[in-house]
Amino acid sequence: MDHSRGGSMKIAELIKERRSVRSYKDMDVPDEKLISILNAARMAPSAGNRQPWKFIVVREKKKREALGRAASGQGFVAEAPVVIAAVALYPDRVMECGVPSYAVDLAIAVDHMTLAAVEEGLGTCWIGAFSQNEVRKILGIPQSHTVVTLLPLGFPADTPRSKIRRPLEEIVCYESFS
Repeated sequence: MDHSRGGSMKIAELIKERRSVRSYKDMDVPDEKLISILNAARMAPSAGNRQPWKFIVVREKKKREALGRAASGQGFVAEAPVVIAAVALYPDRVMECGVPSYAVDLAIAVDHMTLAAVEEGLGTCWIGAFSQNEVRKILGIPQSHTVVTLLPLGFPADTPRSKIRRPLEEIVCYESFS
């Protein structure tokens, strides 16, 4: 499906179409598409509506290349015309249930971005394999903050592979853990 004109898709279609893109065309991401994607993150819910995040948009080639090296040498990170670093401002906050709130808050916000990217005809790939200290250094992020993910963003150059997912019966239980 070609969604490059920003056509409207239903959420089930967006979820089905979303995939990890590891090859990008040498094409700039138009500002209006980028703003749409960033607005999707801005609208995401967060614990206490604190919105405890910053999203650093990186377009500069040398910085993208440095981020690619910091991301276990994954060259496709630098190949994307945009890399967004999702940063937790208060990584020490923990919800009553014992889970760090930043992990949940930023997972929701970044997922909103990945789905908005699909609607805009763009691809992303959640990158968790990177050196926290190197990325902080490259982007000037204080030690008190945590980089949760790097999100390359651009027009996909690769062909989608079929998604392989476990059957629902294997991942869902009712009333108690089984």
